[in-house]
Amino acid sequence: MKVGGRGGHRRALAVAGSLVLLAGLGATACSNDSDSSNKSIGSTTALPDKPATGTPVTIGFVSTEGGAAVSMPEMREGAEAAVQYVNKNGGGLAGHPINLVVCKQQEEPTSATKCANQFVEQKVSAVLSPGTSMGAVILPIVSGAGIPFVTLNGVSQAELTSPGSSSLSAGLPGTMTAMATAAKDQNMKSFTIFASDGGGISAIVRATGEPVFSGMGVKLNVVPIPLGVPDASPLVNSGLSSKPDGMSVMADAATCASVYKSALTIDPSVKKVFIPACLDPSVTDVIGLDTIEGSTGITATDYLSDQPSSVLYRSVLTTYAPDTNVTGAASSGYQVVMALVGATSGITGDVTPAAIKNSLKTTTNVEMPAGGGITFSCNGTAVPQMPAICSDQMLIGTLNDQAVPVDLKIAG
Repeated sequence: MKVGGRGGHRRALAVAGSLVLLAGLGATACSNDSDSSNKSIGSTTALPDKPATGTPVTIGFVSTEGGAAVSMPEMREGAEAAVQYVNKNGGGLAGHPINLVVCKQQEEPTSATKCANQFVEQKVSAVLSPGTSMGAVILPIVSGAGIPFVTLNGVSQAELTSPGSSSLSAGLPGTMTAMATAAKDQNMKSFTIFASDGGGISAIVRATGEPVFSGMGVKLNVVPIPLGVPDASPLVNSGLSSKPDGMSVMADAATCASVYKSALTIDPSVKKVFIPACLDPSVTDVIGLDTIEGSTGITATDYLSDQPSSVLYRSVLTTYAPDTNVTGAASSGYQVVMALVGATSGITGDVTPAAIKNSLKTTTNVEMPAGGGITFSCNGTAVPQMPAICSDQMLIGTLNDQAVPVDLKIAG
């Protein structure tokens, strides 16, 4: 079992982070675990002997694989490991074994449409996605067939608002709350976010963030960064001229690298809060892990603690995906499968699409697997403006020497 692999870790978090909500996977989601190192992953436990019985439940899984810009097979590996645990050790989904139907798509409409139609043809009872920029393509097709769509990280407006969708993680609202909580915890009075200006992201960040930061007594300044700007130094200099106590970047990895590199020259003492996309190795290789260690990181996954849910996660991957990084993208596939199992545990009788959808929309305070105590409720109350979002909680922690957040606390 691998742990600490910078490539896998950053990209797993990039999928779970707020940039995914705004800009999709392509910016930071290419996978390369060749720089992984084998380190202690913490405690594991023996898995119980509780095989599933009854008729199988067919579940579709959207796997982002084979694309020119992005391929993340680790997500599928994590999902497949979770399914093996559920079927052999976890008693099944509402007592039934899962038949996982994987469809690989390349983050473009043709392959995504093909997957959606395949799921409908195979009469799956739900479609799971760890996160894809093609949700707006897949969701209408499967939802139109009465099949619930469950994503760990919603990207499109449809995924965040449609009654046929359940978006388990907190997305941008949760990320803003986590940033503001980190700022308040460190007694910051002012905070600057450098936000990508592509697709109106900076305006969304400002509109979402200002009331959250203000409510915590922190003044927020948002500085737009144009896409592809060759040198961000003038904009960073302007954004740091007021001497804010803290800063963060909401952008793709290349912009993160440019902004943080400039900030280290202009004001190296400013405190930093890192979203997952900005912990990509293409960023850390530029600015150095030593400049990141001790800063605050935002995540939705508790990889390394001794909480039972995290111990189980490590144990499942050790058993069923031993060559896959614990701190890698596998966590997203694992979480979305196990979250569905947790949210549907009360189903009795046939596990139909309607039964799964009803259970998702009525079951409350479900523990997010390996989520550090995060819970989700898909009844529309977490973020009323985006009723498909199921949680307003994220985790913040101190970044260790591999830029993995540890000593986590819930924000939200």
